[in-house]
Amino acid sequence: METTSRLGAVLRGLRGRCPKCGEGHMFRAFLKVVDRCPNCAEELHHHRADDFPAYIVVTILGHVLIPTVVAVELAYSPPYALQLAVWLPTALALTLILLQPVKGAIVALQWAIGLHGFETAKAARDARTVSAA
Repeated sequence: METTSRLGAVLRGLRGRCPKCGEGHMFRAFLKVVDRCPNCAEELHHHRADDFPAYIVVTILGHVLIPTVVAVELAYSPPYALQLAVWLPTALALTLILLQPVKGAIVALQWAIGLHGFETAKAARDARTVSAA
């Protein structure tokens, strides 16, 4: 199942799969991207996600948690110790849950657009598309 649409690649990246074939695993460790897909041999080591996934996760969690914390505070005024016991583990858990899918999506988007070393792979895909038409 090889689809080269940007949305398809990003969705495969969200699932931690190769943006090209959707079959091979993108990660060899929690946030370490494989050098090449074990299924289709697409090179993925070119990615430069850097800190961008963390920024995206912080933005998402800020937009979800802050209004929730404020709403709970205004409605119930629970003790600070209880709030710390609830919100800190919640923030940590959501961060760990979101970090790998967000990084996968960012690497897949870089692959689909042809950024940061993926230019050669994108040119080859574009050439195949033109010659097939």
